Amino acid sequence: MPPSKKDPQLLKGVLPMLILAELAKAPTYGYDLVQRLQEQGLEDLGQGTVYPLLTRLEREGLLTFELVPSQSGPARKNYAISPTGEHELHAIHSAWQALNTVVNRIMETDDE
Repeated sequence: MPPSKKDPQLLKGVLPMLILAELAKAPTYGYDLVQRLQEQGLEDLGQGTVYPLLTRLEREGLLTFELVPSQSGPARKNYAISPTGEHELHAIHSAWQALNTVVNRIMETDDE
């Protein structure tokens, strides 16, 4: 059986959690964040998906940023998770773990 195509709707639901988790590890620029996520297995993830999410998370108070001058153009935003974002990350992660437990239980096959 050929490998199944990745469902973008699945990623859409968990991407905010993954972004917050990555920024909890270390603040970074949007481009670097995309690269970090791609290196961890989200090869198809594009900047056009991440940047609007960064803007939304920032607007919701879950991220902060610092403008850092760039030698090759305009200043860049260096994103970091906010204290509110840390709290939200823990809540989302707990909800994800609970859902994952249920999904795994349902998906288990009875070998008897």
